[in-house]
Amino acid sequence: MSLRRVYETTVIINAALEDDDIETIITKITTYMENHGSIIFEINKWGRRRLAYPINKKFNGYYVHIVYEASPSTIPIFERYLVLEDTVLRHLTVILPKKLREFRAKRVVEYATSGLPPVKEDEKSTENKNADVNSKNDLKAEKVESDVEEISENN
Repeated sequence: MSLRRVYETTVIINAALEDDDIETIITKITTYMENHGSIIFEINKWGRRRLAYPINKKFNGYYVHIVYEASPSTIPIFERYLVLEDTVLRHLTVILPKKLREFRAKRVVEYATSGLPPVKEDEKSTENKNADVNSKNDLKAEKVESDVEEISENN
């Protein structure tokens, strides 16, 4: 019995290509995966984005995120295929842990029921920090005013 795991691969394709060519490459990649026994769950096309640093003298890339189930023995074959594909600038494949899948599913349900994306914990803490800073600034301003009044009374 072959052990199967859920993986996610993010691929950066040369953005200088036409949209039809990019779609052809995405189809080519996914059919290659399916021919080697992978079951594709999601294909998220993030679109053209500016790269953080130039790759092969290219400044823009078309990002594609693929979530799939595959045998661990097929991953090196798939990655070798991506390396040999000259239109793929970079790729990254990682195992998708079960907890992360559950968390993402939970966020999708929250988004669907509320209609708004869930507030991130970082944003909540930032709001609290801003409130703390504002209250401290108010206290400092009051202290400065009282010190100014005290100095003017002494003079």
